[in-house]
Amino acid sequence: MKKYFMLMILPALVLGSCAGPEKDNPFFSDYETPFGVPPFDKVENAHFEPAILAGIEEQAAEVQAIIDNPEPATFENTIEALEYSGSLLMNVLRVFYNYNSSLTSDEIQQIAQNMSPKLSEHSSNISLNLDLFGRIKAVYEQKDQLNLNPEQLRLLKQTHKGFVRSGANLPAEKQERLRQINADLSMLSLQFGQNVLGETNAFTMVVDNEEDLAGLPDTSIEAAADLAASMDMEGKWVFTLHNPSVMPFLYNADNRELRKKMQQAHIHRGNNDNEFNNRETLAKMTNLRIERAQLMGYDTHADFSLEETMAGSVENVMTFIEQVWQPAIALAKQEAEILQQMVYEGGHDYNLEQWDWRYYAEKVRREKYDLDEQVVRQYFELNTVRDGIFMIVDKLWGLQFAERTDVPKYHPDVQVFEVLEADGSHIGILYMDFHPRDSKRGGAWMSSYRSQYIDKEGRFVHPVITIVCNFSPPTSTRPSLLTYDEMTTFFHEFGHALHGLLSNVQYPSLAGTNVPRDFVELPSQIMENWANEPEVMKTFALHYETGEPMPQALMDRIIESAHFNQGFATVEFLMSTYLDMEYHTMTEPFADDMLDQASIKTEKNTIERYGMIPEIHFRWASTNFQHAFSLGYDAGYYSYMWSGLLDADAYEAFRETGDVYNQEVAKAFREHILERGGTKEPMEMYINFRGREPVIEPLLRQRGLK
Repeated sequence: MKKYFMLMILPALVLGSCAGPEKDNPFFSDYETPFGVPPFDKVENAHFEPAILAGIEEQAAEVQAIIDNPEPATFENTIEALEYSGSLLMNVLRVFYNYNSSLTSDEIQQIAQNMSPKLSEHSSNISLNLDLFGRIKAVYEQKDQLNLNPEQLRLLKQTHKGFVRSGANLPAEKQERLRQINADLSMLSLQFGQNVLGETNAFTMVVDNEEDLAGLPDTSIEAAADLAASMDMEGKWVFTLHNPSVMPFLYNADNRELRKKMQQAHIHRGNNDNEFNNRETLAKMTNLRIERAQLMGYDTHADFSLEETMAGSVENVMTFIEQVWQPAIALAKQEAEILQQMVYEGGHDYNLEQWDWRYYAEKVRREKYDLDEQVVRQYFELNTVRDGIFMIVDKLWGLQFAERTDVPKYHPDVQVFEVLEADGSHIGILYMDFHPRDSKRGGAWMSSYRSQYIDKEGRFVHPVITIVCNFSPPTSTRPSLLTYDEMTTFFHEFGHALHGLLSNVQYPSLAGTNVPRDFVELPSQIMENWANEPEVMKTFALHYETGEPMPQALMDRIIESAHFNQGFATVEFLMSTYLDMEYHTMTEPFADDMLDQASIKTEKNTIERYGMIPEIHFRWASTNFQHAFSLGYDAGYYSYMWSGLLDADAYEAFRETGDVYNQEVAKAFREHILERGGTKEPMEMYINFRGREPVIEPLLRQRGLK
């Protein structure tokens, strides 16, 4: 998506405190830092607002110059000129948006709320400018006579399509309404995400009876004690809704009532009658998306959104999901019966509930595969896993990683690496931010402080990429030991990072991860396959104290258990996928007097429509479903499963050679996928790599559904 359209959907910005003179604002001059990274050591919150406003003014002037150009519209003076406009604005927004996600504060959030209307207005002023669109259209209509290279032609087509899909062809009165819808959605999306973070940070469960810690691993107990001590509650234990705290509790705590309390608090984030209530927010967003889609001539928001994806239509998405749902729900029902039997065998007469599933599944896993997560994680020390990933990409593509201590960081915990080719030439800079804090939203993601591109003077601009996670932090006696899921998440996000780092295109809006949502997860998810290869795992699964490799017997049991509980995992994910589609295939808005109850009704309809079982809840319930309401995956949560289809099939290309490090296949994946960004249609890129379209069988085998 092009940078000037991104402003409509990314978390918005704000009016904050007054800044000092422009000469003291680091955004107003070239970065005099190693590799031109942002000067984090000089950036203050007060710098954001004036830099954003100046960036808006600068890009508005650049756009006006394009319009006022007396020469006939050409690719160079219109399409390229627009593509390279707004450099100041994008520089400050990249830093600000990343701060708002990983280093936020009340001041940052206030700036975001205040600036959101200005950014939305600026975006609409560009995308709905008829004079500008007239020049773009004039170039587009000559496209077959302009002798453009494939990337130039792609940029021209994407620019024209972007303006059309942003309402440039609408009559004036509809454009005015579209402006307001975009502004409202920007603000509501921002508020939704802030509410989820606020509710997550606000909840704590204090345990003062040591007996209530029964079943919990030492690492969780120690982390809870450390947190309690930091809150002046010596002798107690504090648990939170951050993933490294809540998930071990749900998997291991023997106290069923406390498990219920944690699980219910987790799924009801944003669904409480307090300042963080998201019920009306999401209903208003749904209504506005319906109105916008129909204003643009589509029946539903999903029809509008999916037009630009690899799947292409609601029908194709739903057909694909159904192929996975049927075997998954059948397997989940079998799993539920096994867990219920374990409940009875434990001397209990209650029915299996949502807060019981993970707990009893962990018991079954230990019994069936003799696997204890707390033993397994002793072999996944964070930095050792990191070095293992470095080794893998070295074997695949010859990439090298040199830690840099001379590069500014936005937080002391961040690690910084220079990424180099095998010959030592510079590729880019990689920031890695691993552990939870109150200033960071939950989950894990990759972003960029600078995309790769070739500038107007023909110079290659190297990327600055960041990975942000919420992994188990070190304790007072242990380093950061990752769970198996955290370890695979690390591989996943590193795949995204490679997509940004290895980009090799001309135009910034086509670089790196600027691809359809259901294609962007291919580079990330294919990396997870190496995490599960026995011959690969033995190179980085080393005991954190002794350095000894993981015993082969333990590794074998991990691999054997790969399909364990996959009915639950797949159903939990697809329940949220169906929920996402339920909201975004609606044709009628929620009534004003039903806004507060909209999520209850929609979740109930989704459960009944697809025959979901009560023992499993949505992975993300409506009021904390950030992918659908604040992260740009609206009508797109299916993308992870769709990309799973691609990654499973793509990894088969390595397996078929008998060498998971096959450099010929790796080279083809780099040249046709990782380097190409959005310069071609996704299916064309995939076929260029694989020699054919993907098939579903590898995905079903990968998940144990076939």
